[in-house]
Amino acid sequence: MDIIAGTAGHIDHGKTALIKALTGIDADRLPEEKQRGITIDLGFAELELGDIHFGFVDVPGHERFVKNMLAGASGIDLVILVIAADEGVMPQTREHFDICRLLGIKTGLVVLTKKDLADDETLELVQMEVSELVAGSFLEAAPVIPLSSKTGEGLEELRAALAATARKVPVRSDRYVMRLAIDRSFTVKGFGTVVTGTLGSGLISEADELEILPSGNLVRVRGLQTHGAQVKTVHAGQRTAVNLGGIDQSEVSRGMTLTQRRSLRPTQILDAKIELVGSSPRPLRSRQRVRVHIGTAEILARVSVLNDPADIPPGQKDFVQLRLESPAIVVPGEKVILRSYSPQITIAGGMILDPAAKKSRRRDILDARSFLKRLERAMDDPAAQVRLFIESSGESGLSLSDLHARTGLHRDLLETALHENLDQDSVTSAGSVYLSTGNFQDLKDKTLMQIERHHQREPLSKGVSKETIREKVFAHADAELFKKVISDLERAGKIVADKDTLRSAVYGTQLSAQEATVLERLRKNYATAGLEVLKLADALSESVLNTGLSRDQARKVFQLLLDSGELVKVSDEFCFSKKAITNVIGKLSVFANASPDRLIDVPKFKDLAGVSRKYAIPLLEYFDREKITRRAGDKRFIVPN
Repeated sequence: MDIIAGTAGHIDHGKTALIKALTGIDADRLPEEKQRGITIDLGFAELELGDIHFGFVDVPGHERFVKNMLAGASGIDLVILVIAADEGVMPQTREHFDICRLLGIKTGLVVLTKKDLADDETLELVQMEVSELVAGSFLEAAPVIPLSSKTGEGLEELRAALAATARKVPVRSDRYVMRLAIDRSFTVKGFGTVVTGTLGSGLISEADELEILPSGNLVRVRGLQTHGAQVKTVHAGQRTAVNLGGIDQSEVSRGMTLTQRRSLRPTQILDAKIELVGSSPRPLRSRQRVRVHIGTAEILARVSVLNDPADIPPGQKDFVQLRLESPAIVVPGEKVILRSYSPQITIAGGMILDPAAKKSRRRDILDARSFLKRLERAMDDPAAQVRLFIESSGESGLSLSDLHARTGLHRDLLETALHENLDQDSVTSAGSVYLSTGNFQDLKDKTLMQIERHHQREPLSKGVSKETIREKVFAHADAELFKKVISDLERAGKIVADKDTLRSAVYGTQLSAQEATVLERLRKNYATAGLEVLKLADALSESVLNTGLSRDQARKVFQLLLDSGELVKVSDEFCFSKKAITNVIGKLSVFANASPDRLIDVPKFKDLAGVSRKYAIPLLEYFDREKITRRAGDKRFIVPN
């Protein structure tokens, strides 16, 4: 059993001395720490108690180094709140305790150090202070152990309490992709870059191909160490050192995340539910600049409070949007701490609900709050969480990789959640895109509406082009989604797709009396003209005589004959009846069968078709395009059927 235990408490209350008395390890590793006699940065130690392996994270207690304390506190399972028996509860005692509570740490104990410096009366007063401090919190029923790191009194009681408390630690969730928040990076001669941290989720194995975010550097695991020993694999909840290949130490720093390749994505807009500490000197207001602590990172941000007064009073909870000034790597459910920009004090903390939120405007607050309330209720239900994210994507939908990054769920769990929604028909898939069934129906309705509007505007048109529908309805959607909508509407008998054109299945061309007259004139003129047709412009002008229609209106009627296949457009000037074109093709076939080389020149074609050069050239060029003939110098080769 692996447990990460972290210290918390005021400066000079004996946190580092306590760790040394327990483990024999001095967690102050920096020369400056030893010179000044205070902890400045994170320190680490280990202890075996039966089948429990403790990894200790010793944090600095000075107010100037709370950000370092936060980098260590984010990964702990169990907190040891350290209070000096001769001083009692101090400012950083309260701030560290608030941080642990806001981070959602569930287990811990209280150690009253320096017992040898306090008399019984003082010790009793401090114990009363502690009871008041932890009342109603996760430490309310926790052991309180007076102890002297100097004499060793109370150490055995602490070891027993640690072992008993460790067995109450909740099992870490295994739902998320592998993530290690980096708290240190350094170079080891002969090995190269090494990063350390507490593995928050998943597994790391030797030779894994991983990614460092937000930089996007790709790396390879060359070696792993935990508990001071080389290992092949480390699991969630273990402190680990990872030797990385493919990156220089200067490219890695605290606050970055080591994770699976192509899984998570950097983000700068987060929706969260936070609690403002009761001791906050003022409400949290929109536009306020704060320091956001996530994992081992500290990032400046602006707050947008998602309520009507746009503020949160001390001691209250509410939804906020955090607009980060630099990217972070976050998954839903991750804890966040807010500290004021200046002076730097802890003012709030809570949980990330949506790590890739859209920027909320004031007029959208009610919708945003409704969505976040539903998302908060779905935090323990991956299928519901996935469904909500898909719904929020609207008619654009989300790809599998989008969902992977948005939820942070490992791939198997994500696919199971998707299948559950597909089976319940709450989600529809279109290729690699998923969207809610309601939004999919909206897209189908909009597509039908656009087709019907086109028929109303252009009653003589055979339909609307697919490209027009794509631009008007699917401008921001994946091509697979467009194909799926058209396919479903066709299968349901709602529309007819004819090459690049779409029309309503119930659409029928309605002609006025004048348009019907023009149609019959055109049909008759082209049928009797054979190959001696008028130019198109003249044919249209002749067709509208005494009808009151314009030539442009006649052109729309003429298009019906082209769409039906009765007429064939050979060039911009000439059209012929389908019967006349078929007749010429038949003559060409007979000529070819009687000719050894299947070649025909323009004069012979003129004689064959019985037309002048004015018609012969456009007809031959049309046959070339249709691959009935093929140019061969100044002749045409008649292509076999």
